[in-house]
Amino acid sequence: MVLKKLNCWEYIKCGREPGGQNAIELGTCPAAMDKSYSGINSGKYGGRFCWAVSGTFCDGETQGTFAEKRDSCLNCGFYKLVRAEEGTANLRTKFLRFVPLDRQRSMLDGLTYKHIKKGERFLTQGEEGNSAYIIERGSCIVIVEKDGIEHPVGHRGEGDIVDMMALLTGEPRSAHVEAETDMSVWVLDKDRLDHISDKDHELLDFFTELVAERFDSRRPTADRTIGRYIATDIIGRGGYSLVYKGVHERLNMPVAIKMMRHDLAMRSEFLTTFRNEAEIIAEMNHENIIRMYNFKERFRTVFIIMEYLEGENLRELLQRLKTIPPMLTVNYLLQTCNALAYAHNKNIVHRDINPTNIFIKKNHRLKLIDFGVACPVGTDDHFFGGALHYLAPELFDGEPADRRSDIYALGITAYEIVTGKRPYPEEGAAALMKMHRNQDIPDPIEVVPDLPEALRRFILTACMRDPDKRYQDADSALEELNKLK
Repeated sequence: MVLKKLNCWEYIKCGREPGGQNAIELGTCPAAMDKSYSGINSGKYGGRFCWAVSGTFCDGETQGTFAEKRDSCLNCGFYKLVRAEEGTANLRTKFLRFVPLDRQRSMLDGLTYKHIKKGERFLTQGEEGNSAYIIERGSCIVIVEKDGIEHPVGHRGEGDIVDMMALLTGEPRSAHVEAETDMSVWVLDKDRLDHISDKDHELLDFFTELVAERFDSRRPTADRTIGRYIATDIIGRGGYSLVYKGVHERLNMPVAIKMMRHDLAMRSEFLTTFRNEAEIIAEMNHENIIRMYNFKERFRTVFIIMEYLEGENLRELLQRLKTIPPMLTVNYLLQTCNALAYAHNKNIVHRDINPTNIFIKKNHRLKLIDFGVACPVGTDDHFFGGALHYLAPELFDGEPADRRSDIYALGITAYEIVTGKRPYPEEGAAALMKMHRNQDIPDPIEVVPDLPEALRRFILTACMRDPDKRYQDADSALEELNKLK
């Protein structure tokens, strides 16, 4: 059960909430109307920021600015309630709660331990961000100075890390930070950050969550900007990336922003893969291949800004419909083959053709996505980047991916969408690899008796175990499929 969060007017029962019994006579509470600092204090729970707003009504009188009412606010029961509730929120960005106890000590070894007195301003807005503070005990307040006026915008307490974003980016500090109480902290400096191992998975996961929190839609626009693009909503979390919906700040054009997870960005082979996707997509301009607009390296990770797609992938469509009608299947296969022919003619193999990476827009126009494991034809990389169910038999024997392995994966995909199931029983990776090597796929006509002969022939030929007996490229596959138009 989620407990309702109280606004200040509900706690002190002043009647000055919007529409409240005293709102006409005394005015609506300024905390509900305040729009300073990009509107952070306005909205449904604006009354929880009453301590940050001038002119609130407490103890029978109108209060002044934060500086004038600070002492009374810090001792207010409602303020302490909000601070305690915030202390249990956003656990993903609380270092001492995110990292397991048995790993904390090794991560904290070598850090400077420091005591900070109540009232001390220990970080100054605009200064170079060369250190971050992990709070063991106590709390602090974050204050943004704007046009000479200070706006308190948040608390940090036990388990939080203060100013990590400035340390990650090298940007000037975005706020002042003052100790609300006596504090004990560990200081993480740039030299220590530079020597973090790519095996410190918990710490690197924590960095990813910090950046993700920065892009939260409730944050000021400036915090959510990557170059010319503004992140608006998170729309996906995958094994190696987070994906945000975004918008071009001047053109108002929707985009997708893919951010690589930090535990992978610190590993050269995965970083190479991520950059590879950017370079590959950037070279392509085809109606059936997702467009890439930009590539950025920030926050000690990398971002790809791509075309934003509305619709669903073929896997989701298949889950809804169970099977795809033969002629619609042909439509999708023709579009996918056109995309593959374009890529193959540029000497690029996708290597991960499967229903998840075939995206269907609302008008049945198709986009081939996720070139994250793509490579030049014949690359001897021995890396099983694709989904196991769709990998060609020769790849299990260490042969490099080529055009024919893409054709095989497309054939398995075609079998699945017309029959509603994959061709081999799913009995574990070892058994699956053995069946791919040693057994031909079942004839799809056994499941779909009225399957058009040309489509049946396409599936069986594309899925031949011997790569020399398959279609040798997407253009050859298109010749067969065009007979069904």
